[in-house]
Amino acid sequence: MVHLRLIVPADRVRAVLDFLIRCSTVINIVHLPGVGTRPDGDLVMCDVAREDASVVLEDLRAMDLPRVGSIAVELVDVALSDLAVEAEKAAEGAPADAVVWEELTSRTNESAALSGTFLAFIVIAGLIAACGILLDSPILIVGAMVVGPEFGPIAGFCVAAVQRRPRLAARSFLALAVGFPALVATTLAAVLLAKATGVADPDFDTQSHALARTIASPDWYAVVVGVLAGVAGMLSLSTAKSGALVGVLISVTTVPAAANIAVALAYGDGEQARGSAETLGLNLSMILVGGLVTLLLQRAAYDRRRRDHRQRVDESLVRRALGEAASSRAADRVR
Repeated sequence: MVHLRLIVPADRVRAVLDFLIRCSTVINIVHLPGVGTRPDGDLVMCDVAREDASVVLEDLRAMDLPRVGSIAVELVDVALSDLAVEAEKAAEGAPADAVVWEELTSRTNESAALSGTFLAFIVIAGLIAACGILLDSPILIVGAMVVGPEFGPIAGFCVAAVQRRPRLAARSFLALAVGFPALVATTLAAVLLAKATGVADPDFDTQSHALARTIASPDWYAVVVGVLAGVAGMLSLSTAKSGALVGVLISVTTVPAAANIAVALAYGDGEQARGSAETLGLNLSMILVGGLVTLLLQRAAYDRRRRDHRQRVDESLVRRALGEAASSRAADRVR
């Protein structure tokens, strides 16, 4: 279940309550008149089946509540109620498959931003990967994959593309465009320093190390794994399965490929650097493809659910609330 907490102006609370009551997947409706401050209004609370959460929220947004009131969304981990079971049965599909688009957007908004924390994590991941390459240690490579934060901006770009949100797409692209060059530059400087001080083997041969050679040799397996990782990663984000996301991060060589570019450049191996750059570009592209296809299919399922929802709920209730919202906006413009 998903818990909604609404602050609704008194002049349109009746329309909102009528709408919620007519939704068979909405339960535990509570109305407390006049208790809201900043914004002023009535407090309305309810629980809605996860499968129908986004379609109900879309109608509430269309009623102009974010502008004249507020909407807060919380996930309910446990709901012990026969009525909750009936509400979930009334909603088509399984809760585990449902996407709460507002939750997904909120999660990707945060993880897609270029921040000091994002840069710190991606640089640290690159340094760990470089150590793994120099030591020929698969454990360190896996550790670098887990630490790397690059899937956040990739997911943000996919969500932005499906929802047609150019600002989020630009933010996500900026994070990747700055993050990976910062990783390569910092790792290159660190490897050169390690060579100069004798910490790293000055005679390290990138061609003779199995890990470095594998990373720099993209093939069709990389295409398949990249697409599957994009699908699995987007499913894990949209359905809140964090354990699956960790597996996705381990499955693709984005951070190790970027680190291998730096190691190869530090040792003057241009061919290895080019191969690693191809692996990096291929993996990023295929993850994007897999993520976009997954989200497009989920969005198509959501659009179908929304049509079914409109058939179950009296359209006149929504039109009434929309009319009140339009009248309020017109009055604001006059003032």
